[in-house]
Amino acid sequence: MTGQHGRRAERRGRRRTGAIAGGAVAAAGAVLLAVTVWPGGSEGGGADRADNSPPPQAAEPSPTYPVSKAPQTIPAVAEHKAARGPGWKPGPEGQVVVAEKDKDELADEGRLLAGELQLKYAQGAKAGPGDVELVLNSGDAGGEAYTVDVGDKRVRISATDDAGVFYGTRTLKQMTSGDGTAPEGVVRDEPAKAQRGFMLDIARKHFSAEWIEERIREIADLKYNQLGLHFSDDQAFRIESDDHPEVVSEQHLTKAEVRRIVKLAQDLHITVIPEIDSPGHLGAVIRAHPELQLVSASGEPARGAVDISKPAAAKIVDELLKEYAELFPGGYWHLGADEYQALMASDPEASYPQLARAAQQKYGGAAKVQDLATGWLNDRADTVRPTGKKLKAWNDGFFRGGTVKAAEDIEVEYWTGKEIGAREPVEYLDAGRKLVNLNDEYLYYVLGEPNEFTYPTGERIYEEWTPLVVRGTEPVAEKYDEQILGARFAVWCDLSESQTQAQVADGIRMPLWAMAQKVWDERKPALSWPEFQELAKRLG
Repeated sequence: MTGQHGRRAERRGRRRTGAIAGGAVAAAGAVLLAVTVWPGGSEGGGADRADNSPPPQAAEPSPTYPVSKAPQTIPAVAEHKAARGPGWKPGPEGQVVVAEKDKDELADEGRLLAGELQLKYAQGAKAGPGDVELVLNSGDAGGEAYTVDVGDKRVRISATDDAGVFYGTRTLKQMTSGDGTAPEGVVRDEPAKAQRGFMLDIARKHFSAEWIEERIREIADLKYNQLGLHFSDDQAFRIESDDHPEVVSEQHLTKAEVRRIVKLAQDLHITVIPEIDSPGHLGAVIRAHPELQLVSASGEPARGAVDISKPAAAKIVDELLKEYAELFPGGYWHLGADEYQALMASDPEASYPQLARAAQQKYGGAAKVQDLATGWLNDRADTVRPTGKKLKAWNDGFFRGGTVKAAEDIEVEYWTGKEIGAREPVEYLDAGRKLVNLNDEYLYYVLGEPNEFTYPTGERIYEEWTPLVVRGTEPVAEKYDEQILGARFAVWCDLSESQTQAQVADGIRMPLWAMAQKVWDERKPALSWPEFQELAKRLG
């Protein structure tokens, strides 16, 4: 399964060659570059100078310098063009240089890298020996692609977007973590998948803002670009609310703390994706508004579920969605939609006749409870859509058949195939839907290991899982690769006291490192698992 490669791998393969005069590329999964246009690079070779100045005249390579070896990084770089030379290491006189034209976009990246490598930060200066130059340039490369050019006793990191430059700085940071020397040559790199995320359940367990910020810094160095926050559930509602303070739990994040988290994430090119799960998992809201709880025909309350036939239920959820849309300015919103108790009954229409009546009144005589639930999802999507955010929902909130179809722009977050009426991933993919992989077999860290969950290991992810393995252990066909947008590793806190914050951080460390490798680089890893572990220990 680790040998699965998508169409993106084929495109990369056409860009590569087997050898270059003067040397070859070594280990860490790197290969050689043939002819393509990369940020900061012309066809087939050295960096273009954004200021049109002539490139520095490199001295004849000393015969005493061996051909450089590819850097060992996590995730592995896509391509490394080897060269002969001393490489580069940070020194007391070195600077991180950002051109005046790029200061608005790259000053944060420059100052961060300067602090990490104990260099000076210089804005508008001319780069010289010992320096690192950060450059934005034009080109058709994606915004997360980048080039790191090590030569002439300096480093040049270039990309078409500040995100790409940032990822280049993460690579340089790792390149210098061993003996302190970045190897001579040119790295060209880009991710296999656009969405690379970590999701945290802060509803069932309170995590401090400081702990969350530590995880943001950790995943940023691994080139993750999303952090999901599931902050409302049956157990608690964990973010301060001005519109509905009555639903907020005693232990919660203040809005000031959330703004700090969001700002740090933005600075490190991570989008925070909020989730208010509905119409299930709303127990904390129901405690403050018990009149909204769904009750069966026999008088049995449905745990965590609001009665979606009641307009008041939609009103409070929409008010919360609108309030938090401003707090989270990122480009995504997660609508939840999973595990609605009414649809887990063997006969939803008989068990919840009020929902059946409401479905028929709204959507016609053939409509069922699932249609009312799909209509709820679409209505919440309509509430959020004017903000410009892309929309997500869990796979068990999408139903086959029915009178009402889920809006086409809602991305499927596929986590399980264990629900009633489970649908295989290919059903969504064949329908043309785009999907994010949260396979609960590999990517679910559930505190206390209830319901036959076991803690995922980095080794299993590294050796068995790929983004094509969406459900269980078998991959879907490669033809669906472009529809699988990426993956997210999730921490769920069902038995919240089973682990402390420190234990969670320790338990998820290697799974996060392993998944980082597999969503960035689709090739079979070059390192064995023990070698990967040792590298992670050295880098982290």
